[in-house]
Amino acid sequence: MNPLLSHLQPYPFERLRQLFAGVKLPNAYSPISLGMGEPRHPTPAFIKEALTASLDGLAAYPATAGEPRLRAACAAWLQRRYGIAVDAATQVLPVNGSREALFAFAQTVIDPTREGATVVCPNPFYQIYEGAALLAGATPYYAPSDPARNFAVDWDGVPEAVWQKTQLLFVCSPGNPTGAVMPLDEWRKLFELSDRYGFVIASDECYSEIYFQGEAPLGGLEAAAKLGRTDFRRLVSFTSLSKRSNVPGLRSGFVAGDAALIQAFLLYRTYHGSAMGPAVQGASVAAWNDEEHVVENRTLYRKKFAQVTPLLAGVMEVKLPDAGFYLWAKVPDALGMTDADFARELLAQYNVTVLPGSYLAREAGGFNPGAQRVRMALVAGTEECVEAALRIVRFIQSRT
Repeated sequence: MNPLLSHLQPYPFERLRQLFAGVKLPNAYSPISLGMGEPRHPTPAFIKEALTASLDGLAAYPATAGEPRLRAACAAWLQRRYGIAVDAATQVLPVNGSREALFAFAQTVIDPTREGATVVCPNPFYQIYEGAALLAGATPYYAPSDPARNFAVDWDGVPEAVWQKTQLLFVCSPGNPTGAVMPLDEWRKLFELSDRYGFVIASDECYSEIYFQGEAPLGGLEAAAKLGRTDFRRLVSFTSLSKRSNVPGLRSGFVAGDAALIQAFLLYRTYHGSAMGPAVQGASVAAWNDEEHVVENRTLYRKKFAQVTPLLAGVMEVKLPDAGFYLWAKVPDALGMTDADFARELLAQYNVTVLPGSYLAREAGGFNPGAQRVRMALVAGTEECVEAALRIVRFIQSRT
């Protein structure tokens, strides 16, 4: 067996399963899960129709690079969304969802033979970043964050000795779990660090189309273009249809950016067997070419968060995020319990599932930045999410 597998920590939902083992669920309440970030709004009918209309393609092996029409649709979306021009043939590559692509990209980029190979990631973070680093033979470094600034990463707090060994940097904007969006000045700092130390930036942007302010979140490629980096050197962005179009089961997204990195990633994926099925490609073309369903989806989330956030804000520290579909809430100190205790007791008494924040972070400098926080995924229907919020309010009020 690959000895690096032993370095992997249990996935957050496996830890949640262990935490909930033995919990007797209350008969008085139906289950409501705010634990997993799985979109549950209906999949648009036209995407399903495009999927079935492309079934004839099952008789042939698909190309790893994807069909030209799919790459063209992705490039056209980047132009509409961010106002940037990319070469669909050399700077775009379809992937089977951002999760597998983030993992595979690290295997492409990391040179484990270089002493001290390091991957820097935010903290709290999406656990795939850590697993991808470990299985690529690198060491993850958890960058410090500032709870007072919505857990913004303190890049200046990363020692120079770490930057000197860094080969890959994962960023997530809008962030999981905080929903924070990186501003242009932060991107400028990261590009300067990348130029100085030569590391690659992988920008995870799967939540980019769910936002609550008037202005859409800034993307990594967009930031690069604004700063005159139109070749997107050492930068690749990762985009997914799962949240944007409510098709998590489709497993479809794309990466775009530095043509040299895309070429190397294509080579890796050719051997890895990562070609996207033709039916999925057909459905993806339809999804990327339509914005009306995205606007409708975003409106649903805005209405939902507008109802749920004020309810919870009355009993715990929580606020509307910049983007994404998570609430990153603080467990009230008056309860005298950990985030894991909060999640377990909430399930036992009110049958509501939330994810302990400490499961989404790692202790660094003697502090786990996710401690005493819980992540709530408002992915179910509005009525169900409101009901969950009311139960959480009752739970907290009964303990204070």
